[in-house]
Amino acid sequence: MTDNNNSIKAVKEIIDEIKKAVIGKDKVIIKILLAILAKGHVLIEDIPGVGKTTMALSFSKCLSLEHNRIQFTPDVLPTDVTGFTVYNKHTGSFDFKPGASMCNLLLADEINRTSSKTQSALLEIMEEGKVTVDGITHELPKPFIVIATQNPIGSVGTQALPESQLDRFMIKLSMGYPDINSEVEILKAKSNYNPLDYVNAIADAEDLIVLQKVVENVHVDDKIYLYIARLAEATRNNPMIKLGISPRGALALMSISKATALLKGRNYIIPDDISYMYKDAFAHRIILSSSAKINNLTPEIILDDILKSVKQPELTV
Repeated sequence: MTDNNNSIKAVKEIIDEIKKAVIGKDKVIIKILLAILAKGHVLIEDIPGVGKTTMALSFSKCLSLEHNRIQFTPDVLPTDVTGFTVYNKHTGSFDFKPGASMCNLLLADEINRTSSKTQSALLEIMEEGKVTVDGITHELPKPFIVIATQNPIGSVGTQALPESQLDRFMIKLSMGYPDINSEVEILKAKSNYNPLDYVNAIADAEDLIVLQKVVENVHVDDKIYLYIARLAEATRNNPMIKLGISPRGALALMSISKATALLKGRNYIIPDDISYMYKDAFAHRIILSSSAKINNLTPEIILDDILKSVKQPELTV
């Protein structure tokens, strides 16, 4: 898989395999895979029952990743995520009992239903890729990916994630309801078989690590660096935005744009790669001003205006 053409072929095969289980959500499948290739974590905000869990399990099976699922409720403790130590009377020592995070792919369901302390434990793990329990650090398996889901803010029992924690997610997506034809296909499929049974393991963790390294090596022109920086700066100077994009957000956009370039068959980024994932990487990181809320403006509308106002660089290929 070291060859660039083989890498592109492998990425497209993964997408085709996931499509067997997740019907009518091709764009969401592609964007989640791009985030995984860019070593990012994904937040999906949507109502129950639209296929978020099936999506995560499909990626786990297709990529032969060890996975865990944790259903967040108010009584879930940080140790359920990180693990804990227990005294072993036979050896006279303390043994580490891993938590749910000790896996390659963690599905964190309804993350906004649990306590702030438990949310912080998970998001610290996402940032560092390791857990520290009773002063001893344990490395998480590589690759480590979190696909978290949350119910729309305002649902019963939910509390909004703080901005600093939202910033840890590379992208935030919404799956939405399927269209009528896709829903008919889902009904037919579910009545006859479990869609996950038709997903084959066509790669493993080592293959994914190789693909992630290929993405890291995608070339970024100086003009592209400047373009990303200007897009981030424009959010900080916009009167409709109270809190703009942090450097972490700009890095996230650059990383996922590299993965987009690879998917499109190139080993260098062009401005279209940036605009493709721009709103998904930025919208959840900004806080709107009161003026924007009064005028019923959404982050997506404001980001669209910024994208139009910042001139795209002209690259000589």
